[in-house]
Parts: sequence; structure tokens; C-alpha cells
Amino acid sequence: MPQAPLAAPIVSRLDVASESYLRNRRDALEQIAVIDDLLDAAATGGGDAAHARLRAQGKLPVRERVAAVLDPDSPFLEISALAGYGSDYTIGGGMVVGIGVIAGTECVIMANDPSVLGGALTAYAAKKWMRALEIARDNRIPYVSFVESAGADLRVGEGGGGAMNTAHFAESGRFFYDLIELSKLRVPTVSVVFGSSTAGGAYQPGLSDYNIVVRDHSKVFLAGPPLVKMATGEETDDETLGGAELHATVSGLGDYFAEDELDALRRCREVVSHLNWRKAGPDPSFVAEPPLGDPEELLGLISRDLRQAVDVREIIARVVDGSRFEEFKARYGPTMVCGWASIHGYPVGILGNNGVIHPQAAEKAAQFIQLCNQVDVPLVFLQNVTGYMVGREAEAAGIIKKGSQMLNAVANSTVPHLTVIVGASYGAGTYGMSGRAFGNRFTFLWPTAKIAVMGPRQIAGVMSQVRRARAARRGEPFDEAEDARIVAQVEATQEEGSLALAATGAISDDGIIDPRDTRTVLGLCLSVVRSRPIEGSSTYGVFRL
Repeated sequence: MPQAPLAAPIVSRLDVASESYLRNRRDALEQIAVIDDLLDAAATGGGDAAHARLRAQGKLPVRERVAAVLDPDSPFLEISALAGYGSDYTIGGGMVVGIGVIAGTECVIMANDPSVLGGALTAYAAKKWMRALEIARDNRIPYVSFVESAGADLRVGEGGGGAMNTAHFAESGRFFYDLIELSKLRVPTVSVVFGSSTAGGAYQPGLSDYNIVVRDHSKVFLAGPPLVKMATGEETDDETLGGAELHATVSGLGDYFAEDELDALRRCREVVSHLNWRKAGPDPSFVAEPPLGDPEELLGLISRDLRQAVDVREIIARVVDGSRFEEFKARYGPTMVCGWASIHGYPVGILGNNGVIHPQAAEKAAQFIQLCNQVDVPLVFLQNVTGYMVGREAEAAGIIKKGSQMLNAVANSTVPHLTVIVGASYGAGTYGMSGRAFGNRFTFLWPTAKIAVMGPRQIAGVMSQVRRARAARRGEPFDEAEDARIVAQVEATQEEGSLALAATGAISDDGIIDPRDTRTVLGLCLSVVRSRPIEGSSTYGVFRL
């Protein structure tokens, strides 16, 4: 019988009547309103006219397809909904990716949006597709693709798609390798072909475990009629060349033949229902109690400029079950808060920042990560960090050695890592707190997040010092006014580039979330990661002790 953790609840000291709290809350609501507007824009895809054309063809918009395949009243955790923000591309990148429950089973869903360039694979869609495959592989959950794509975005290089193309065709094809690997790992793959699936796109159903084709809509071929005529001189049409009827009755590519889209979605649910999918990880081991702290109060904790100190315990108190938190080494390395709690009944170890990471804080974090691996407990990282401490005193205290111990522990940890960037995420602090490059399972941002190699003021100041030193070496006069102008320009540019929207637009995370939804999002992710066993590492690289 699950019980509540024995730890005492965190006692909150937050003053919700203070001017700073109220100002932070106003700023947060303003930022959330902007993000909500962008999410609404992403949901429109290619616009009303494109959706009207789809309906005239008897087709559903992509989000209606997703909604129809999910279990009633079940959540859908969308991934990188604002991909492409700040670019010339449609927000969302022409693809919907997320995790939802189909026939009682958590699945990754990757769905081309045919209202955007006919579902063409833009640079952003390609990155989202890779992320969908990665989530399925890392968490061992079934992968469902809704295929309707005009193929690669051929406008790149011709003035239509912007200057995004930095890759070469010789590097392509990893999507298909990963799709094959899923099946090898016994992760089921299901493809529903709603429309065109041409050239490389034809390998999506070709490499899937299960295929569903739709009468008069599915078109699957390596080369469409125009290319066939160019290559062979053969005259043909879409349906004869690669329609649903052909693939269901002649080629055998289609495993299930659907009369229309709703029938295809019903068949998709049937397929998932027979997968006999069982989670390999443990069920929740604690009672899922609501926090004593009000999640609504999370809005007033982080200042927009990140200059206001915040105790990460105030965040923890509004996210974990019963606000209960067993803190580890509370008196040692106090700028790193570590401890055990549970979220929706799932046990977790939490690491949160209360300032710059000092040598003792790094040492404590490394030990705590190892302890969580010893008992197979997932880790939650709450990032608000300007980096590791610098200076003569920190160097003498071994900041490089102890920071490296922390990085080693993070990199070699094999329990799932879930990261939420609530404020600053600068420099190597991003790595030490399990940023995206360090193999975490999920990364989410609060609207207040800022991610960069260092703070904007620091970047601008360092560059100013370099210019000043160069002028001194050359014996040249230093123009203070011009330097001040450059500093202001650099700081503004770096500030803009560090914002959460810039990061999420580049798909460097899984999305920006409303702070009030943090507990729910972490609970969903903790459920997803349990589709594979939760096993801590028994080996580490060499620790420089």
C-alpha cells in the first residue's frame, strides 16, 4: 500500500503581498499571454484556407487527427510546439510531435501537417522528427506516425526557405536508420498514411511494423508520375502507381485498409490495443498528495531580469507531493539544494540552484547523483544557475576538479534526468545541471528562462575589455563613446538570443511551459520514462579526486 514520504513539508517564507512578488507575477502573466498567442498561431498551421482545402478533400486538420486517435479526456504533451519561432518558417515547422495515450498506452506521435507546404520536410520538421524518434528510443514507448508529406523542402537554396541549409544530402537518412532501430529494440512502430508519401517518405511506411492506408487518399511511391515519366517514359497516375487499393491488394505494403480518415484512426487504436504493451519500470511507490504550497504562486517567484534571488525550495514546495522534501547536506555547499521527494507518487531526487556553483556545492551534487543511482531514483534538475564559481579562491579550492566530478556524475548517471530551466542557464552550469547535451530525457523551460554561454552583460563586458587591451597594445587611443555604443548593442543582441523563445524556436528543448503546469508535466514525464527499467549506473569514469 503506497504511503506518503516521511520527510516534513517545506515551510514557505514567500510573501505574496510584496511588491517584488506582485511585479514578478504581472511579468509572468504577460509572458505567458505572448506564448499562448504564439501557440494559437502554431495551431492554425498553414491557415484557414489550407484547412478548408483539406476538408474539401475529405481530410481532417492534423490536430484533429491527433485528438481523434487519443483516449477521451487524456492529456497530450506536445513537444517543441513553437519550433521555427523567429524564422521565416511557419511556427511549429509543419509538424506536430507529442506524447499521448492511445488505447491505454503512452505513445509518441509524429504527424506531418499537410496545411503547411503540403507537409514538406522543412529543417525544423526534420529536427522535430529526430526528436520524436529519440523519445521513442530512449523511453521505449511505441512510435506512431501520421504520414502526409510532399517530401523534402526543395525551396532551400532557391530563395523560398531562407538560409537554413548547412547540411549535405550525403549526411541524410538517419531518420530511417532510427526507425529501423526502434523495431530492432522491440519498440512498435505504426504508420498511418493519410496522403502523399513520396521518395524518401515512402520508407516511413516501408520501415514501419504496421501500416494503415486510406482509400483514395494514400499515395505511396518512390517516384511520382512526373518523375516516372521522366525516368522511364511510362504514363501513369497516382492511384494506379501507388494508391491505397494497390498497396492493400497487390503490393502488400498496406496491412490495414481504411475507408476514410476516422476509420484509419480507429484501426490505429485497434493496432495499439493489441501490442500487449507493459511498462518495465516500477509503479508509483508513494501516495500522490497535492503540494501544500499553491502552484499559482510559482508565477511570482522569478524576476524577468533574473537579478532577484529566489530560494529554489519555494519552487520545490509547490511541485512535490505534500511539499515534503528530505534535504541532503543542507549545511554543506548551500548554493546547491539536493534532496528526495515524490511527484505524483513517483520518487525523485531533486537538484536545484540557489546561486553560483561553488566547489563544495559541486562535490555535494556529485555525491547526491551517485546516491540516487544506487537506489534507481530518477533525477529532476531545476536550473537557475550562472555557472561555476571563478576567481583565485575558487581555483585554489579545486573548482575545476570538483566541477568535473559533478559533470562526470551527470554524464555517467543512467537514471532518467528531467530538466526544468526556471531562470538562468549559463556556461558550464548548463552542463552540470543536466542540459540537453548531457543525455537528459526531457528539457522544459519557464518563460523566464535564459540560456547562453554567459550573461549578456558579462559577454558585452568581456568583449569591451578585449577591445581596450588591443588598443593599449597597439598604442592607439580608445574611443569610450564608441565602445559604450558597442557594449549596449552587444548586450541587447545577446539578451535577445538568450531568451526562452529563441531557444525553443531552435528546438534546443522540448517546449516552454506555464510554471503552474510544472508538476503535471513532470508527472507525465515520470510516467513515460517508466516504460523501460529504471536502473542506476554501477560504473563511472575516473573522478579527479
